[in-house]
Amino acid sequence: MKNRTTMDTGGRIVIPKPLRDALRLAPGDSLEVRASGDEIVVRPIRAPASLMKEQGIWVYRAGAPAATVDINALIDQSREERNEELAG
Repeated sequence: MKNRTTMDTGGRIVIPKPLRDALRLAPGDSLEVRASGDEIVVRPIRAPASLMKEQGIWVYRAGAPAATVDINALIDQSREERNEELAG
């Protein structure tokens, strides 16, 4: 997809909307900017995918290992909070 833009006196450029949409860019996104020969390469910096396929199975990777958690206690706590909200 080719688009044209013009650099302003402050050195800023506007990434055309079709490119922003295609790359799912939003205000505040971080971008890597580097020179490659006589080209300028701008690439979004994204967190590594947390959902990936391993041996044919989708696996969620949360990063650092979580502390040991009593899942039953969390479920019970969540139920109690929900019951309190519903009871008023």
